[in-house]
Amino acid sequence: MTTSECSNSNNFETLQLTKDHTWEVRANNRRYHTQIKERFFLCFKKRKYAGNEIKTSKYNIITFLPRNLFEQFQRIANFYYLLICILQAIPAISTLPWYTTMIPLTFVLGITAVKDIFDDIARHKSDKEINNRPCDVLVGKSFTTSKWKELQVGDVVCLRKDDFVPADLFLLSSSEPNSLCYVETAEIDGETNLKYRQALSVTHNEVNTMDQLAQFDGRIICEKPNCDLHSFTGTLIWKREEFSLDNGQILLRGCRIRNTEKCYGVVLFAGVDTKIMKNSGRYVLKKTRVERLMNRVVLLVLLILAVLSFCLAVGGAIWNEKFGKKAPYLNIDSKHFSPGYQGFLSFWGYVIILNSILPMSLYVIFELLHVVQSFFINWDLKMYCAERDSPANVRTTTLNEELGQIKYIFSDKTGTLTQNVMTFKKCSIGGRIYGNQFDGVKNAKVVDFSWNAFADEKLKFYDCSLLERIHSGDDPGVHEFFKLLAVCHTVMVEAKDGQLTYQAASPDEEALVTAARNFGYVFLSRTQDTITVSELGVQRTYTVLAILDFSSCRKRMSVILEDSEGKIRLYSKGADAVIYQRLCPNCPHKESTQTALDYFAAETLRTLCLAYKEVEENYFKDWNQRHHKASVVLQNRGRLLDELYEEIERDLVLIGATAIEDKLQDGVPETIQNLKKADIKIWVLTGDKKETAINIGYSCKLLTDRMELFDGHDISKALEKLQKSNYMHKDNNIETISGAISNSEQPDLLSCDNKALIITGSFLNKFTTGLKESKQKRRSYWKLRTAVNPTSREDVDYEEEAHERAFVELACRCKSVICCRVTPKQKAMVVQLVKKYKSATTLAIGDGANDVNMLKTAHIGVGISGQEGMQAVLSSDYSIAQFRYLERLLLVHGRWSYLRICKFLRYFLYKTFAFSFVQVWFSFFCGFSGQSVFEQWCISFYKIAYSWLPVLLLGALDQDISDDLSVKCPKRYKIGQRNELFNYRIFLITLFHGLLSSIVIFFIPYGAFLGIAGKDGKVVSDYQSLSTTVGTAVVLSVNVEVMLEISYWTVPSAFSIIISIALYFCITFLTQSEFLTQMKPDEFQFYGAALNIFKQPYIWLTILLTVAVNFIPSATIRLIWRIFRSKTAGRATYEDLNKGQPTSNNKATLFRRGSTQRRSAYAFSQDKGYADLITSGASIRKKRPASGTKTNTFSESMPEGETNVVQERF
Repeated sequence: MTTSECSNSNNFETLQLTKDHTWEVRANNRRYHTQIKERFFLCFKKRKYAGNEIKTSKYNIITFLPRNLFEQFQRIANFYYLLICILQAIPAISTLPWYTTMIPLTFVLGITAVKDIFDDIARHKSDKEINNRPCDVLVGKSFTTSKWKELQVGDVVCLRKDDFVPADLFLLSSSEPNSLCYVETAEIDGETNLKYRQALSVTHNEVNTMDQLAQFDGRIICEKPNCDLHSFTGTLIWKREEFSLDNGQILLRGCRIRNTEKCYGVVLFAGVDTKIMKNSGRYVLKKTRVERLMNRVVLLVLLILAVLSFCLAVGGAIWNEKFGKKAPYLNIDSKHFSPGYQGFLSFWGYVIILNSILPMSLYVIFELLHVVQSFFINWDLKMYCAERDSPANVRTTTLNEELGQIKYIFSDKTGTLTQNVMTFKKCSIGGRIYGNQFDGVKNAKVVDFSWNAFADEKLKFYDCSLLERIHSGDDPGVHEFFKLLAVCHTVMVEAKDGQLTYQAASPDEEALVTAARNFGYVFLSRTQDTITVSELGVQRTYTVLAILDFSSCRKRMSVILEDSEGKIRLYSKGADAVIYQRLCPNCPHKESTQTALDYFAAETLRTLCLAYKEVEENYFKDWNQRHHKASVVLQNRGRLLDELYEEIERDLVLIGATAIEDKLQDGVPETIQNLKKADIKIWVLTGDKKETAINIGYSCKLLTDRMELFDGHDISKALEKLQKSNYMHKDNNIETISGAISNSEQPDLLSCDNKALIITGSFLNKFTTGLKESKQKRRSYWKLRTAVNPTSREDVDYEEEAHERAFVELACRCKSVICCRVTPKQKAMVVQLVKKYKSATTLAIGDGANDVNMLKTAHIGVGISGQEGMQAVLSSDYSIAQFRYLERLLLVHGRWSYLRICKFLRYFLYKTFAFSFVQVWFSFFCGFSGQSVFEQWCISFYKIAYSWLPVLLLGALDQDISDDLSVKCPKRYKIGQRNELFNYRIFLITLFHGLLSSIVIFFIPYGAFLGIAGKDGKVVSDYQSLSTTVGTAVVLSVNVEVMLEISYWTVPSAFSIIISIALYFCITFLTQSEFLTQMKPDEFQFYGAALNIFKQPYIWLTILLTVAVNFIPSATIRLIWRIFRSKTAGRATYEDLNKGQPTSNNKATLFRRGSTQRRSAYAFSQDKGYADLITSGASIRKKRPASGTKTNTFSESMPEGETNVVQERF
């Protein structure tokens, strides 16, 4: 038992439960947990400790029908048609049989219900499979196989290799030395690299046999169930002692045991209380701009329906009043009704008969098109990365057209623009730079590491003088430099097939340890409190007194070691800004190292500073005692530890700096250039330092030599000028900002036409204060302020909004924006600011866990399956393997999806308007009686058979230009940004077009039928003949219109039109056949009408004339529109293919101004390392080699005289 784990306590039995730590678990005491209940609503109580059964399914046999119908009728269109069905069942107002609406409504509801059933069946199968997984539970003094769903809080379980963890467990012990437990967290965060959990020494030593497990009665007091996967705070109370617990002793549900034969744990959280279930909350549904506009258009259509029905009802009341008495044979049932009541009945009758104006199948086909387009993206071989076997993947199918409207892209840098494969390239030791000898030249001499059996062959270093200096031993700084790299880390090591395999928390650490390994300082093994390295063949073991781990706030990590002579040293590495602040006065090589850092930054290399200090023994003992006390407190443990870390990490001596290369991904510069031509603005949001971010900007052509860098000082001056230019007004908007810029005393200062905005996280805080405050705090604050001054809330709200708006407008006017040193929360805030003040579509792209918040905040989140795990992919809407595929995703699939969806909506609305308005004109000639101009079966099948297939293929397959031309002509992408293809203007044009078509479709046949008889003497001017003729004309007209809409003809497109027309004639002859008329004469009343009229050439001439009058003007207008509007609509010509923007990659002059800012390349959002796991127990499966033994493989490759072993111990 180590002193860092336990502390004697005289009042452990009366440990107070704080507000945040009210969860008490008693091992092997199921009865206690089942009887504890808590109030959840009024006087009702439920069990405090949930069972382990989970349920992700939505329905069961009893609840499926009512719940599914309730969900579907929440959609306006479905509820509207349900109302229509109810109205049609009322004889007094029914103008059409109820089944004319019920049949298509049932079809639509049925398709959705079947889809929901299959989805929920899959959930039920998954739940059943998970809940019935077996696990060994301790019952009495033996383990019994039980199902996961039978587990309870407090149970002791046994897990074996490759088992999934059934609940959140407190690790008691394992079969590995020192109870180390390897876990894979791919089910939680998508990362496949092994992580490590370590049991407490006390439980490792005293709870590992069957009897000890059965007698274990420890109490765990910890935080309540929450969704934080990366932190845990608790205390184990056992044998009158308290032991600090953190995330290092917790096995989360969903993890998988690896490389560990057996382990034991106590269930802390079960079922819905587990952290992974707490994270499976409701997903915020994203809707596209087109879908939101479509919903508003549906409301407008309903308003149009209500207005038309009201007007026709008024007309019916007037007609009945004037002419009803002259025609007593009409309205027999309503002859005693007042005109007002008759108008009321007529209103609902017309609502029924005009119900087709709101297309029922609109939403169904709309969703189906999204699925089809998603398959096209998934199947695109040009977006498939063979190296990673990773295709593009659509994770949210409802956002495809939004990809064609992107205006702002927010991109991470490391792993997104760069490869995130780190290589040690250069370093600075004692002010001297190494690694600068002909780097990248074919004839450059590479350092020969063949003498080192542990060397990694992949590492190439181009400076032999460094190796010569190491072997000479003349420079102790070189020795300390590589010694620090070999010991100051949290890397785990494992021997496989005679080779060492490193697993690190970040690629940076692995690259640095690998570099030390190649130069002869090999990290061999570690235990709980020792670390063993081979220094040029000499094996040394150091005592690890403390590991001060890295965090995004500290931006550094340190280790405190003791050698065999009893000397204590602290080694530290981290961001240059924090290391330089903690250097001792008059530290040597400070200026020369800073110059080297500038040089490394100019080469776009990631840098770290290395330093050390001697620590007095008495001081360390006192510090260690205070450190132990802080490590066991429940409240503010992190803050107290950070204060102690800050205290000891002072007066450091600078050793040098490292430079790691992180290359750009393939095709990044070309992709950014093409996206910029599409008028897409790209913002880079990174945790890296300013200089590195700027140079990456030049490398990827986001920045050019012609751009002026607009930094924080210039931004402050510009914003002050905006305020002095009377920008702060109640009605501030983009126009007032533009006016302030043009009317300013210094318009050049405020002009952003050729400037790039460079801001830091600290500067960004000034503009995100309004977003940081919680709504609850703001609400209570405003109550107090408003009571004193009622206008204060409005003034302060306006002041914050104006400040944010001015910043956003200034940033959006710049050519490029780079935000460096930003945290994950700040990344999301930047995206939120742009969404708040710009009516533009945003896209965020990243590859790490630190990008998840940004991906969820943007309209569209794109995850890259890179080196930082899969957490970004799991939280994204789309996933791709490399940044360069974003070009095709947007310019090809995004633009095509937007084009197809807009064409689909325009044509769908047109065909419904053209069909529905015919009924309006017919009402003027039927006494506003509500009689339908169409056969009732024509109304039903028009929606689901006569016109749905062409519009489906139009929305699925149409394209105006090929995929290659779409990439070569990025200007065509602008039509989506401007929302030109579907807006309120387009809706009104479509409405007007459908109105004119309906006039032609009705009045030409009506005029042709006046007093006309066929050649055979049969009358063709009756109602049934007119109805069939008009129905034929409307079906042919809308199918000819879709032929004009199609830009890309395919065999399915042609067959869809043929099939639709053929279905019309087949169904029409069938519904008007003698067979059906004899079976149901009341429902099939058009016996022989089609057979009669289609024999008459006059009818065919009338139909052809109607179609031609509709077709010729429409085709002419389209031709004129394409000729005169091609350029303004964003269409590129072939001359645009040869135009290019001259760019330059010359960035060497950037740092000649002598920047005084200190450099660092520690990723600001990097995850915490493995320090807590290492210090809490052993960190290697095998015991360390005996002190004083040689490293055999290494020694054999060393010359004689260099294999003397120096034994060092603590």
